[in-house]
Amino acid sequence: MRIPNKPILVVEDDDVDVMTIRRALKEIHVTNPVVRQENGENAIAYLRDPQNAMPCIILLDLNMPVMSGIEFLEVIKNDEHLKRIPVVVLTTSKEQEDKVDSFNFSVAGYMAKPVDYRQFVDVMRSIDVYWSLSELP
Repeated sequence: MRIPNKPILVVEDDDVDVMTIRRALKEIHVTNPVVRQENGENAIAYLRDPQNAMPCIILLDLNMPVMSGIEFLEVIKNDEHLKRIPVVVLTTSKEQEDKVDSFNFSVAGYMAKPVDYRQFVDVMRSIDVYWSLSELP
């Protein structure tokens, strides 16, 4: 996630989860700006606005009002300008159908949100290490 100055887009409706993500990223020294959108519809509007910087990664919850994470994936993965942005699903859903649907839309990863903060930091560290080493098109 260390592409300088590129934002991390967090699509999440839960304030506590967003706070936890920000805190964990700060703890592991990720300095990218974090942009939050509360649902898929707002996130798509953000992504399609040419005045906004494209994120280096999207952290996506699935269970949201207005537009679910799966509906969001369906839109962006069928959009020529957005489909290459890596998306990591970060959710409490343990439903097999959600996992299958997510990978059908080519997500880069599917991670359960741990309840324990230390484990959550480890998950965020894993995402950071992976994307710091990955070469993007």
